[in-house]
Amino acid sequence: MDAPLRVAIIGSGPAAFYAVEHLFRQTNLVVSVDMFERLPTPFGLVRFGVAPDHPKIKSVTKVYDRLAANPNFRFFGNVEYGKHISLADLREHYHQILFATGAPTDRKMNIPGEDLPGSYTATEFVAWYNGQPEYRERTFDLSHERAAIVGVGNVAADVVRILLRSPAELAKTDIADYALDALRQSRIKEVYLLGRRGPMQAAFTPPELKELGELEDTDTLVDPAEVALDALSAKAMETDTDTLTKQKVQILQQYATRNPTGKPRKLFMRFLVSPVELFADGVGRVAKMKIVHNVLAQNDTGAIAAKPTNQFEELPVGLVFRSVGYRGLPLPEIPFNERAGTILNQAGRILDSNLQVPIPGLYATGWIKRGPSGVIGTNKPDSVATVNAMLEDLASGKIISPAQPERADAERFVRARQPQFFSYADWQKLDALEVARGAAQGRPRVKFTSVEEMLAAVGK
Repeated sequence: MDAPLRVAIIGSGPAAFYAVEHLFRQTNLVVSVDMFERLPTPFGLVRFGVAPDHPKIKSVTKVYDRLAANPNFRFFGNVEYGKHISLADLREHYHQILFATGAPTDRKMNIPGEDLPGSYTATEFVAWYNGQPEYRERTFDLSHERAAIVGVGNVAADVVRILLRSPAELAKTDIADYALDALRQSRIKEVYLLGRRGPMQAAFTPPELKELGELEDTDTLVDPAEVALDALSAKAMETDTDTLTKQKVQILQQYATRNPTGKPRKLFMRFLVSPVELFADGVGRVAKMKIVHNVLAQNDTGAIAAKPTNQFEELPVGLVFRSVGYRGLPLPEIPFNERAGTILNQAGRILDSNLQVPIPGLYATGWIKRGPSGVIGTNKPDSVATVNAMLEDLASGKIISPAQPERADAERFVRARQPQFFSYADWQKLDALEVARGAAQGRPRVKFTSVEEMLAAVGK
């Protein structure tokens, strides 16, 4: 096409930026990208999901900064789809619209007592300690001595570390100040990490698992019987070509040989157990969890699944976090697959709910496209695949014909709807202020944690 291809991207996490990268790599095409984000700051889960004690993972934002420096890129932060802008608005200004909104909520355990005070989602805790403005007012009762975390993936491991690291360790990170203050008062001494299947099926990556055995103030303890491979897992291990799986099992089995060394805190890593009910104390708060012991069996699809036995156990815990998977949320006017918790799509092309055919010009990428799987880098091939579909559709003329495709028209309409939008220059100014505040305390950064603070900091 002669004029630039105008693309709107809703969301600003890794999947969004990897899509920008692939669009800008097209040498035979001029692409103009406008990125919309409901929060003032970009980067999604890199800023609000990656644990504060994992600063190296956050260095990926340097790549995103380079992309944002392209004159054909604009960032409109503090602009919410469905509130400030609608699908009709976007169709007025863009040839293609890409949704990269992630999976911002948790799946439920669906057990009695799950909604009792003291039972929380891992995502809200992660967002809280990372300074996400919408979660800064949350409170978590850390006055109990025992906590349980349901799930054995990297997010569950993050929650374990934040609960069990010493305040001195956390004080060297970019954890939100209010979270650091609350964790300084924490009385948590024991954490149970619960997996419904065996060690081979745990979703941790080996580095995260290894960290759990290296906590300064914590003895990490594993029951040898729970990490011994059953016949099904042993057979699966023989044919599994993934060396990471073998590493994971070896690490857990090594932990099972450890004895307590007298450290002030303990982490009990449990496998082949599932929560079945949470019970309240006299004032209606979580006081204990009932768990069932499982065995492994093949399900109808041949996958190894947990099958409950008639053996139960009770854990005296006053704090529970569930980390059993993220889930996407529906967006206004965008077809949604309720069962999967994703936008209804085929290889990134958003489908009409009734006709099950692609809607011209509408696309999805990242977790809202495929579900919550993989690490940050997994989003790169996913976004490349969606962008390739967009380029195929462009070549065959299956795009939107916007009435006002000029860049200036789009900025005028955004200014009219949300005068307090955040540009990328505003973000860079805020970023520099946060880093300077951190340097004064020997920390990577001290975050602004409310939208009002962010606006005031850049003079809006």
